[in-house]
Amino acid sequence: MKKMKAFVFLAIILVISACSSSNTGSESGGEDGTTLTIGSWRTEDKASYEKVIEKFNEEYPDITVEFNPSKNTEYNTILNTALQSGEGPDIIHLRPYAPGIELADAGYLEPLDGLEGLDQYPEETLAASKGTDDKQYGVPLNISTTQMFYNKKIFEELGLEEPQTWEEFMTLNKTLQDEGYTPISLGTKEGWLLSLSHGIIGPAHYGANEFVDNVTAGETDFSSEEFNRSIEAMDELKQFFPENYEGLGMEDIRTMFFTGDAAMFPLGSWEIEVLREMNPDLELGFFPMPSAVGKEPTITTWVDGSYAINANSENTEAAKKFLQFMTTEEFGEMFTEEFKMISAIPGISSDDQLVNDLGKAVEERSTPYMMLVHFAGGNPSTKSVIETELQGMYLGERSPEEVANAVQDSAKSWYEPLK
Repeated sequence: MKKMKAFVFLAIILVISACSSSNTGSESGGEDGTTLTIGSWRTEDKASYEKVIEKFNEEYPDITVEFNPSKNTEYNTILNTALQSGEGPDIIHLRPYAPGIELADAGYLEPLDGLEGLDQYPEETLAASKGTDDKQYGVPLNISTTQMFYNKKIFEELGLEEPQTWEEFMTLNKTLQDEGYTPISLGTKEGWLLSLSHGIIGPAHYGANEFVDNVTAGETDFSSEEFNRSIEAMDELKQFFPENYEGLGMEDIRTMFFTGDAAMFPLGSWEIEVLREMNPDLELGFFPMPSAVGKEPTITTWVDGSYAINANSENTEAAKKFLQFMTTEEFGEMFTEEFKMISAIPGISSDDQLVNDLGKAVEERSTPYMMLVHFAGGNPSTKSVIETELQGMYLGERSPEEVANAVQDSAKSWYEPLK
């Protein structure tokens, strides 16, 4: 009898042990599988990434992928703290240019040279996540654009057309103001909105790509007449901002636009789906920024994020499979459809007319978001300096010339061609 009880007890222990092993295997991706974690700042994209992961699992069913984003404003701190502790997600959503490249240079990322599919991207796209050792550390995800969005119904109501010159743009603003609309929905409370809007408006005055080429080569600088004019234009446009614009942030200006109080909205392509969700009846248009110096209108662009592999990951080979999947045409088409963004993979079109039109404009009228692409270095970064200086200008504490000189001093302190 005692032997029988002992046998039953042992059987129960074995059953419990088997159940426990099964649960552990599930958490690690299956008995023979792997679990990959993805870190990102795009909390709003979680549902779309679930569809991407489902598609990936059609080919790799034994690799479990978990998309675990953090709040946008907390992501950098959370990621950097984890990496410094030898931890962090297997796959890392890199901030573009300087912040991502700094992680590569610090040894936190696995080189991706030789990864299938990387050879299809233009060099300027790969540059967003290429280390100073000239090795590739990220797979480019999407191209973001900034431009002037506008409310088509308001334009049609007033018989307005998209401006082709700076003079026409200024006249358009005055007409909208006279008709009782806020012409440009922009606030100055959040500094990043100012570097972003300067990225749209500035090229019309400093000459777009020609100036970018010259300043990055050290053949001109930010104290130049061209750059000063771009800051003066930012100051001149404040007459068309909302009342009390100094206290308005992102949520405020977005609301003004999608409710129809404001006619134009200088922001990025990622806002398309947000605006449509807020107001499904909004007829959204855009126009490239017309030049004030006789050049072609421009759309401001950059690679807005790449995906990299944590150098401390124990699942490098599985992570490479996921990143290689992200280079495929299948992924590019799915990304464009689900996220309503421009894929970094060349040749991917969209069924969404607005997104497709933006993609074509990128091919024909692209100019880089100069402060992010080339001048996000320094401590504080030159990008952050132009933000705080523009805020000071809008508060009446800085002149346009003082803003330009502060930007030059910042860039000169770290950017070798300007020293």
